[in-house]
Amino acid sequence: MSTVIPVSADWLTLRESADADSRSRLLALRAGRMLRPPLVVHDLGSGTGSMVRWCAPLLPGPQTWVLHDWNEALLDHAARASARDRDGATVTMRTRIGELGDLRENDLVGASLVTASALLDVLTAGEVGAIVAACLAAAAPVLLALSVTGRVTIDPVDAGDRVFEAAFNDHQRRTGGDRTLLGPDAAPAVAELFRSAGWSVRVDESSWRLDARSRALIEEWIDGWLGAGVAQRPALGEWATEYARARSAQIAADGLRVVVHHVDLLAWPP
Repeated sequence: MSTVIPVSADWLTLRESADADSRSRLLALRAGRMLRPPLVVHDLGSGTGSMVRWCAPLLPGPQTWVLHDWNEALLDHAARASARDRDGATVTMRTRIGELGDLRENDLVGASLVTASALLDVLTAGEVGAIVAACLAAAAPVLLALSVTGRVTIDPVDAGDRVFEAAFNDHQRRTGGDRTLLGPDAAPAVAELFRSAGWSVRVDESSWRLDARSRALIEEWIDGWLGAGVAQRPALGEWATEYARARSAQIAADGLRVVVHHVDLLAWPP
């Protein structure tokens, strides 16, 4: 049984536009060329449903999406939203409540495509292994978007950038109870699991590129980035306060640019 990491609907809504701009259309369109309608797409860790809203218009219809999440409130939110396929037809939505670490090999059988977004880095090796095993059993293409790499590029540069980046990455890999998260190691680990099973894997960059048009998101991201770093290394608290003050002034002057590096991964069977 996994221990879930809470994510707010407000945060998911705030980042949805940046996510949509960043995901790899190239990989999604490549996946679409492998599929034969009607489609059944299983979306893992679906949250408020941003992946279906982004991906469904790139794929042929008709489509049925099965949304998996442990959070019933987020699933209800996702199921109420509408999405349309490439031909403009409404997508059918279904929901399944459950923790992804409990996913079984027969849970995805019959899927045409399996998707996830901003998920892998908050899972353990065991949870990722369970997901990959279920995907292998389904023998359907798998599109996994927006996995963090651990790298952040901020302009203008500050001496604290690499320090807080390292502290955040340590937090992403933290151990709690019997769980050790994969953090930025997740995407390479998943790619290796699929390749070891004889599947083909393609990886594409899907980084957030944030500027003055994304002021609210930058502010929220920096707050969370520093908060996680200080939680991991409390001695950084005073420096983080000074760093945050300097960055806030730059955000207010529309003078801050942030690249949060992610990758998307497409795997498909032989």
